[in-house]
Amino acid sequence: MRIVVTGAAGFLGWHLRVRLRLTGDDVVPVTRDNWAELPDLVAGADAIIHVAGVNRGPDSAVVRGNIDLASDVAVAVRRSGAPSRLVFANSTQCGNGSAYGTGKAMAAEILADAVAHIGGHCVDVRLPNLFGENGRPRYNSFVATFVHAVVGGIAPTVVDRPVGLLHAQDAAQVLIDGLTSQQKRTDPAPTMTSVAAVLDTLREFNAVYSDGGDIPVLRSRLDVDLFNTLRAARFPAGYPIALTPRTDDRGRLVETVRAHGSAGQTFVSTTKPGITRGEHFHLRKIERFVVLGGQARISLRRVLTDRVVHFDVDGRNPVAVDMPTMWVHNITNIGDQDLVTLFWTNELFDPDQPDTYPEPVSVPIKEAAPC
Repeated sequence: MRIVVTGAAGFLGWHLRVRLRLTGDDVVPVTRDNWAELPDLVAGADAIIHVAGVNRGPDSAVVRGNIDLASDVAVAVRRSGAPSRLVFANSTQCGNGSAYGTGKAMAAEILADAVAHIGGHCVDVRLPNLFGENGRPRYNSFVATFVHAVVGGIAPTVVDRPVGLLHAQDAAQVLIDGLTSQQKRTDPAPTMTSVAAVLDTLREFNAVYSDGGDIPVLRSRLDVDLFNTLRAARFPAGYPIALTPRTDDRGRLVETVRAHGSAGQTFVSTTKPGITRGEHFHLRKIERFVVLGGQARISLRRVLTDRVVHFDVDGRNPVAVDMPTMWVHNITNIGDQDLVTLFWTNELFDPDQPDTYPEPVSVPIKEAAPC
């Protein structure tokens, strides 16, 4: 399918495009930079996922902004008579009387009318509070604000209340499912928690992880997602993580992973000089590299961007480098002897769901501007 994604440079838009890389579909990202081209882009598409929206600013600007964006999409759909399917990233706040809820409700009506006019199918996805890697503090989510504060040693103001959270990757999957759904409305279920509980969890995780890279107890999928969000905010400035060798007359011991109650799998590989391993990314998996012998370059690139981060490491001074989720990564033997590397992941390998998606680190992505 050829899928137009509006709001492609935003938080949810980036997560959605990462997820769509796994489907093999042709994705057309639409941002502020090419919004004027929307009619032509829509004319050649099979589907639209409309993510673009306005959620900050004066009330009138928030209402008008969401209406205007939806109207532009609707005009493009009516003029072209295509595509026959539109998925709208709506909100659970739709119609709640707030400026954002009012703007979203009116946008939903505009889009549904346009798609009905051409005999197509519109799916209204009511998303709850979203969070995840690379969110902007004080903009995308209170979770992003808390992560920024915790990493920076700041004590944020908390007004506690119950809250339902959905990771952005789960939201992206629901939007993709809408491309084939026969339903007109989808309400993905969030995980219930509270504002104060989220802050307490992030503080606990940061304290444990800051102590030599210890992995905290991860009791649930929400814990894993919050920890991955925290790790993304610490990368790359917080890496590599120094490890402390213990040496006596028998030799040397290095504690490479201290996991507090977590499951996991450890394996060791050797790599010949000049050979590269990896060239893939993960959506959920926590993975650690520790070189114990030889010299290596660990390279990483955030998916859909072209800046590559390098760490040159030496087994004589072991350090840990943890792979952030949705960063393509590899390891290359840059020495003249076999490279010995220990790898650890927080989950046992499942061949049916390996969470490993091939992509080279070095290939620049020719799409929208980096998020």
